[in-house]
Amino acid sequence: MRKDYKLERRKFVIGGFVVLIAAIFVARLFALQVGEGKYKEHADSNAFLRRTVYPARGLIYDRKGRLLVYNRPAYDVMLVPRDVKEFDTLAFCKVVRLSIEEFRERWAAMKDVRKNPGYSDYTPQKLLSQISEEEYGRLQEKLFEFPGLFVQKRTLREYTYPNAGNVLGNIRDVSAADLENDRYYRPGDYTGDLGVEKSHEKHLRGVKGVEILMKDANGRVQGKFEDGRHDKAPVSGRNLTLSLDMELQAYGEQLMQGKIGAIVAIEPETGEVLALVSSPGYDPSLLIGKQRGAHYAELVQDPYKPLYDRALQAGYPPGSTFKPTQGLIFLQEGVITPSTMYPCYHGYINGLRVGCHGHGSPIALKPALQTSCNAYFCWGFKNMIDKRGTKVTNQFDKWKDYMVQMGYGYKLGIDLPHEGRGFIPNSAFYDKARKGKWSGNSIISVSIGQGEVLATPLQIANLCATVANRGWFRTPHIVKEVEDTVLDASFIEKRRPAIDRKHYETIAEGMRMAVLGGTCRGAALPGIEVCGKTGTAQNPHGKDHSAFIGFAPYHNPKIAVCVYVENAGFGATYGVPIGSLIMEKYLTGDISPARKGLEERMMNANTIISSGVKKH
Repeated sequence: MRKDYKLERRKFVIGGFVVLIAAIFVARLFALQVGEGKYKEHADSNAFLRRTVYPARGLIYDRKGRLLVYNRPAYDVMLVPRDVKEFDTLAFCKVVRLSIEEFRERWAAMKDVRKNPGYSDYTPQKLLSQISEEEYGRLQEKLFEFPGLFVQKRTLREYTYPNAGNVLGNIRDVSAADLENDRYYRPGDYTGDLGVEKSHEKHLRGVKGVEILMKDANGRVQGKFEDGRHDKAPVSGRNLTLSLDMELQAYGEQLMQGKIGAIVAIEPETGEVLALVSSPGYDPSLLIGKQRGAHYAELVQDPYKPLYDRALQAGYPPGSTFKPTQGLIFLQEGVITPSTMYPCYHGYINGLRVGCHGHGSPIALKPALQTSCNAYFCWGFKNMIDKRGTKVTNQFDKWKDYMVQMGYGYKLGIDLPHEGRGFIPNSAFYDKARKGKWSGNSIISVSIGQGEVLATPLQIANLCATVANRGWFRTPHIVKEVEDTVLDASFIEKRRPAIDRKHYETIAEGMRMAVLGGTCRGAALPGIEVCGKTGTAQNPHGKDHSAFIGFAPYHNPKIAVCVYVENAGFGATYGVPIGSLIMEKYLTGDISPARKGLEERMMNANTIISSGVKKH
């Protein structure tokens, strides 16, 4: 009986051992076939070559239907490393006009996983990108001499105009981060870089197709697998229609030649951006083709930073363009009424001197806007922040909340990458900076757009559009329409600061007075009621900045504009004339003969030289 028991026990042990071995084999087989993709790649690559068929990228038009960006054919030289046989590298270099040293560098870079993430011996890799049609023709004739190499047809961007590089953007090779963040991409793909090419990449890029080719035992392509039955056709990207008026954009860039700064023009009713000029700018066609890398390096190294979009990213002291916001807050808080008058005796406020200029005193709100009186808005700010029976911190944070509602201190949300937020301090900032000892008097400069306050030209233009609309704005946006797509609701909804409409009417009247007989007289246009506000922003690093905001017509406005010219002096010197020319060009289509001299003077002026700004 004992012997039988031992035999029975051995049966279970041996059976369990067999099951364990089988389980190990099954698990390993599963890991090889499913878990470890490289073995599947290896197996497939022996019999098939899967070639990506790239879709045509979406076209880009301006608001008037002008074609801005389209496609042209380009060709990349590709290879599957394990399929490459020895070939005459000198002959290859001669065909594609490449030195042997460059060939070796490119070959090494292709195989370097740090430079080419996702490299595999079994998948197609890019050796050369964007060869010319002439080089492609020569290579096609001799391609049989270079086993393992093939040509992948792609599309490159072509630009109709040499303008709006900051808006349109460009395309580039995908990076390691792109590959990690989006499974759509494979090594060697292109993606949008800067501008709408980046922000609307998913609309523009389309859907890739694929063709499956059969290979023989020697790795030579024999044709399509099952007559292409398993191929997948690409789907072209969606076309974009921008809100940009390219004629106005190009005109703004002409006016800003020789100057550092920005122009932003918005259609108040819709929030559509009509022009977004950053100066100096660049021709977007520089960033296509084989010379893209060299040109990009030049732009990066340029001390005037043409790749830096000043219209969206630069944080400037808004200067007196800030005064309409202060008037609105003081009216809403009951600190003043339209008839409240403050003295301006050479800018003295409770013993504190605030620089100003000659005008009547005391003065009410609308004349204060008309003459850009500094003292008036300093008095209003002091009386709000240092109000008896309230805490300074509470009053200041209330002030900041109004500023945020009006679009300052945070990104507005435009549909372009890299928007800046400017800076509006809060009470905690001053508690830390001044160790809890501060008052309205000690930070009085923020009331006139100086001190710690910073704003982007987009934010300043948006404030002007809000006044033009008498109390609301739509989030500024550059894309008017995406083919077969509904516009994002955030660009349709009205955003309303908690300030009564009647107060905006008061501010608009003051800005109209500034054009009729104040600091903005140079913005007056025949037959058009223009409203405006100058800004001369102090600059601790050199000459003051020249700024201007304006909208027109006074009733039913069609355009709101901000102009900001660095190191150019008074707002009336450059900001006002450039802003008025932009409004006239948009509203009438031309510049009147009487103002042609002004136009020529603005186009030929060079504030970089006159300001003494030097390259570093």
